[in-house]
Amino acid sequence: MKEEKMQGRIIKGIAGFYYVQTKDGLYECKAKGIFRKEKRKPLVGDWVEIEILNETEMTGNLTDIKKRKNTLIRPEVANVDQTLLIFALESPKPNIALLDRFLLMMESQQVKTIICFNKEDLVEAGEAGSWRDIYQACGYQVLICSAKQKVGVEEVRRVLQGKTTVIAGPSGVGKSSMTNLLQEGIQMETGIISKKLKKGKHTTRHSQVIWVDDTTFLIDTPGFTSLDTIPVEKEELRFYFPEFTPYEGKCRFNGCIHVNEPDCAVKDAVGKGAIAQSRYENYKLFFEERKEKEKRRY
Repeated sequence: MKEEKMQGRIIKGIAGFYYVQTKDGLYECKAKGIFRKEKRKPLVGDWVEIEILNETEMTGNLTDIKKRKNTLIRPEVANVDQTLLIFALESPKPNIALLDRFLLMMESQQVKTIICFNKEDLVEAGEAGSWRDIYQACGYQVLICSAKQKVGVEEVRRVLQGKTTVIAGPSGVGKSSMTNLLQEGIQMETGIISKKLKKGKHTTRHSQVIWVDDTTFLIDTPGFTSLDTIPVEKEELRFYFPEFTPYEGKCRFNGCIHVNEPDCAVKDAVGKGAIAQSRYENYKLFFEERKEKEKRRY
C-alpha cells in the first residue's frame, strides 16, 4: 500500500507528539528517527510533510521539515513574522524592566515587535498616552486597547492579518482574553489534543499555533514572569535600543557605550527628554547584568 503524503504546520508539540494542522484536519504525529540522528528538532510553527499512518485515527509520521524563515530561541518557535507583546496598563501595572528585556530579546532575533497595552478601561486617558509616547519615540508601533470592553481589538486584528504573530506577555495582562477575541468565530480542530492530554492539564506550558485563516496565524505562548538572559555582549547592547541609533557617532569618543563616558550624545538626549529616562535606566541595568555575567566566565 502506497503511503499518502500530506503537508501541514505543527501547531503544538508535547511529549514527543506533534500535532499537524493540514487542509484535511489535525493529525497526531511522531518524528522519524532521522531527525534525532541529524539533530533536527521539529518546532511549533514548522511547515512539515507527513505520511499518513491511520486515516481514521488521524495519525502519522513527520517525514520532512521545510526550510525555516527564522527560529526564535524564546519562545522556541519557527517561521515568525512579528510579535504582539501584551502588557496591562493596570492590574498588574507595567513591569518596564521586563517589557524592555523582551524588546531587547526580539531585537536580538530581528523580529518586529508591536506593543499592545491592554486594560485601557482601568486608567485615565493621559496615562495610556504617556506609555504610547515613550515607545513610539523608540520606533515601535503601539496599540492601546481593552479586551474587556472590546475597544481597539479591530486595530489589533488588522496588524495581524496575513502574518504569523507570536502573542506574548506576562501572566495576568489579558493575553488569553485578547487571543480569544482575535479568533472569535474560528473553529479549531483541537479534539485530538484535548483527548490525548486528558483535559489539557499541560497546555499552559506550551506554545500553540492558532490557524486564523490560510495566511494568518497566531502563536500563543505561556505567560512569562522573568527573562534572565541578556542575549548580546555588553559592548553591542546599545545597538539593540533603536532610539540610540540617531546618536551613534555623535559622542566625543568612538565606540562610546553611553554609560560613564563624558560628552555622550545619548546621555545628553536623555537629559533633554529625547530618550526616555526609564529606557536609559534599563539599558544601564542590562549593561551591568551582562558585565557581571562576563566577569563570572573568568
